[in-house]
Amino acid sequence: MKENQQQLHRGLEERHITLMSLGAAIGVGLFLGSASAIKLAGPGILLAYGFSGLIMFFIMRALGEMAIQKPVAGSFSKYARDYLGPLAGYLTGWNYWFLWVVTCMAEITAVGIYMKYWFPSVATWIWALAALVLMTMVNFLAVKAYGELEFWFALIKIVTIVAMIGLSICMILFGIGNGGVATGISNLWENGGLFPNGIKGVLLSLQMVMFAYLGIEMIGVTAGEVKNPEKTLAKAIDSVFWRILIFYVGALFVIMAIYPWQEIGTQGSPFVLTFEKFGIRGAAGIINFVVLTAALSSCNSGIFSTGRMLFNLAEHKEAPKAYSKLTKNGVPGIAVLVSAGALLIGVVLNYVVPAKVFTWVTSIATFGAIWTWGVILLSQIRYRKSLSLEERQQLKYTMPFFPYSSYISLAFLAGVIGIMAYNPDTRIALIIGPLWLGSLTAVYYAKGFHKRTQVGTAKEEKIG
Repeated sequence: MKENQQQLHRGLEERHITLMSLGAAIGVGLFLGSASAIKLAGPGILLAYGFSGLIMFFIMRALGEMAIQKPVAGSFSKYARDYLGPLAGYLTGWNYWFLWVVTCMAEITAVGIYMKYWFPSVATWIWALAALVLMTMVNFLAVKAYGELEFWFALIKIVTIVAMIGLSICMILFGIGNGGVATGISNLWENGGLFPNGIKGVLLSLQMVMFAYLGIEMIGVTAGEVKNPEKTLAKAIDSVFWRILIFYVGALFVIMAIYPWQEIGTQGSPFVLTFEKFGIRGAAGIINFVVLTAALSSCNSGIFSTGRMLFNLAEHKEAPKAYSKLTKNGVPGIAVLVSAGALLIGVVLNYVVPAKVFTWVTSIATFGAIWTWGVILLSQIRYRKSLSLEERQQLKYTMPFFPYSSYISLAFLAGVIGIMAYNPDTRIALIIGPLWLGSLTAVYYAKGFHKRTQVGTAKEEKIG
């Protein structure tokens, strides 16, 4: 390790971070989680994804407003520290590390499930461990090489989704693959209507919907390693949002147009069924490979994020100093290894309670994501208020409809937390999440981090 080199390398280009954010967000939430969300909401899931997507657009714009002015690694932890206080920055940094560790547990769990297609006799935990080792090794590559690999990882699933949407449209309009009989889109309302389980079903689906969007904020984490942040971040933030919305809403729209919503997930993956209808041999194997790369891609992004967040915390002396050491490739190597070590818990859970792992970890990850998104919005509100009128007019990238969009987004996130409390299956997140934050707060005061901050602030005021 090089102890004197403390700057992350700016090796990521626009295409890298665009595809990395797509890769992080288009994972098991779409391929494995969407079926359970459809069971709750029926075709109404389109409304859930659409409105949630609008909220995510506001959150990303709020992040972009700050990140373009101050592009740093572990961005929203730094912004929380600057605009909400040292404790908020500390909690946000460690919380984001925790949420991606938990999310990666979901991803390596999915890898184990997918590998059973080819190797049904091999235990899930073995594949989960293999995936963890492989993705940890990838994260020790130079950031440009990592970005290139992630680019191709993400491209595989994006091409597959676009192909499925294109083929499905041919079936819906012209009956190609369905004996020449156009399916139309009547399945969207002929099986109990657009909201077969009422608005309640749509609301209950929001936890899985928001989990699906987790990862889109990763653009902020890459800010410290991006070439030309001003141009690259703005373009990437806007394009990633629209592409994800098209992929999620577009894919689910055509799936539910072709198949009655209540049958989705009961006869295998709708992605597999669609390709098989067009006579594509080995469709099940092809799609299984695609969803496998999707899970590996998201896990890859997660280990990347957690390493950078620990690096940022160590630089602020809120994590062991060793976490800020970089390899000759400019990678926070020890931080990456610590994150990978924490993921071994996911391997153990796959061994002990394989049937319950996915629901548990997705709900806990959603709680952590909502904290992060809420902090981004609150930081942006305080950031905007800290600017003079002249500084506000000079902002290069702004939050639209401020401040209304910020407050509406915060209210929506609070509503999702309420829904998670109502649903017995996701209530565990509201036990684990606050316990984690409470433990972090106790450590913060026990270690005297608050005193260091007070000393640092006093020095700054004296210099000023």
